[in-house]
Amino acid sequence: MYMRPLDPIADGQALHAIFGDPDCCTWLADPAFADVETTIANLKSWTEGFEKWSWTVAHTADGPAMGRIALYNIGRDPKIWEIACMISPAARGKNYAARALSYAVGELFKTTDARRVFADVDSENQASLKTFEKLGFTREGVLRGEWETHIGIRDSVIYGLLRSDPRPDVTPAPIIID
Repeated sequence: MYMRPLDPIADGQALHAIFGDPDCCTWLADPAFADVETTIANLKSWTEGFEKWSWTVAHTADGPAMGRIALYNIGRDPKIWEIACMISPAARGKNYAARALSYAVGELFKTTDARRVFADVDSENQASLKTFEKLGFTREGVLRGEWETHIGIRDSVIYGLLRSDPRPDVTPAPIIID
């Protein structure tokens, strides 16, 4: 598995297979995007200012994107970051999300003074809930009725990981392409 910096234009077509798929987008705030152009526009918007913290996951070094991993800090405290991922159905079950997220968290703590990273997961998104638990994140609580999404009012499960928390070894690490 490889990770490389996300290029919204170059990776947009492949990532539209995820962000244009209603099933993949069930747990997102908005429904699947209607076209590749909308996917690219959103990838640009999400990545802007966080280019260093946005990656594409691919099976081969120059292969098509099979997922997106992102860290961002838009909150009240510059030492608290949020993490997110989307992995295509074809890449699921291969530990790609856990391996990529583990790398991203490690880079964040190694290269910044972040003290905490958290994930905000829909309470019914079992795959994501299991992945963050596998990575050593602590389930901190449920925010009831937190999001109004395309499938209705949703609860959020908040998972947190402190710099000082133990992190399991998730191997093999992805190969990073700069």
